[in-house]
Amino acid sequence: MKKKIVVAGLISAALLSGCQSTSYVPKNSKEIVTMGLSHRDFDDAANQALNEIIASPLLAHPQAAQGGRYIMAVSNVINDTAQRIDTDQLTKKIRVGLLQSGKFITTTAVGINGAEDEMTSKVRELQNSKLMNQATVKKNGTVISPDFSLSGKIIQRTNKIDRSSQLVDYYFQLTLTQLETGLAYWEGEYPISKKGSNDSVTW
Repeated sequence: MKKKIVVAGLISAALLSGCQSTSYVPKNSKEIVTMGLSHRDFDDAANQALNEIIASPLLAHPQAAQGGRYIMAVSNVINDTAQRIDTDQLTKKIRVGLLQSGKFITTTAVGINGAEDEMTSKVRELQNSKLMNQATVKKNGTVISPDFSLSGKIIQRTNKIDRSSQLVDYYFQLTLTQLETGLAYWEGEYPISKKGSNDSVTW
């Protein structure tokens, strides 16, 4: 019986110590830095890109005063790093910021690998459905084609400085292409450099 009590006590202590070692990190904290890409790195790159796009006179809609907005599609953002990255972490923040700025709306009906949201085309398959009120079914020829495409690349370059330390450079490269002409109306590159121990990993 005593052994069971001791074992139970040790398990409880371990669980409590595990809970006590976990804590929230303040959103804008600069105390914790990893050699890999963090939430803060994506935020910094996205905010810089967002501010430049919003400030660019070349990207001002000619009917902006009347509520005119350009339509943007998200193309391919290539991950050329040693990490498993969901590039939506970068593009989503840019999309949200552009929508809130009033300059762009993102289409989810068009994407490099097909529609982000297939419901736009799915609802049009209901045009012959006897179940649906046909007056409410969305018609063909109403989906708006994008004006711009957002594409990019995230690059990682790692170099040893000496026997004990290394330098990891990351580059966030983004392009906004005007789809009527194929011209890049805006491009941005945001480097991030991190120095750390050779024992540190970036994934």
